[in-house]
Amino acid sequence: MIQPRVKICGLRNAEDAVHAARCGADAIGLVFYQPSPRSVTPEEAVQITSKLPPFITSVGLFVNASVADIDQILSVVPLTLLQFHGHESPEFCNQFQLPWIKAVRMRDDVDLHQQRALYSGAQGLLLDAYKKGVPGGTGDQFDWYRIPADLSSEVVLAGGIDATNVQRAINQVNPWAIDVSGGVESHKGVKDRARISAFMQHAKPYLTHNQ
Repeated sequence: MIQPRVKICGLRNAEDAVHAARCGADAIGLVFYQPSPRSVTPEEAVQITSKLPPFITSVGLFVNASVADIDQILSVVPLTLLQFHGHESPEFCNQFQLPWIKAVRMRDDVDLHQQRALYSGAQGLLLDAYKKGVPGGTGDQFDWYRIPADLSSEVVLAGGIDATNVQRAINQVNPWAIDVSGGVESHKGVKDRARISAFMQHAKPYLTHNQ
């Protein structure tokens, strides 16, 4: 079984990001989508990334953003991976000279093998619950049994995961990574450091947690 990486998404200040890293998070997610309550400006993102310890991946989340907008953000924010949550084509995602992942909202008719073939240039697929009109961050869980076993090592699992079910998610799906946002918040858009600590204790129980 893979010991999955963990990304804490929707961080909005450096203190929470550093806390997540010290608890064992491998990546932090910065949301560049203004309608989201978790969105950050490029200036805020620079403040966050400048405080991160070494070897923490900084992920930029975009939803149907323009090339110009993404290029402008990349000119000032040192992102190491891009996450696309809209209707972006493979050609669009490939053009920024950075590794990327593609979010797939788990509609009833989604064929994950087909999606993986379509987005073959992606480092993996982030799987999230489908909710009409909402590109992500719903806090809802989908049926994990829909994930083909042969794709599990390329899956970033998201949607409705928190400290109470993350170990079950790991045992059942064996994903490459876990992505959490609402599951470590006191209310929408506000991270709770105690919940981050508790989540990481369950996601990576082999670590010594002193936070």
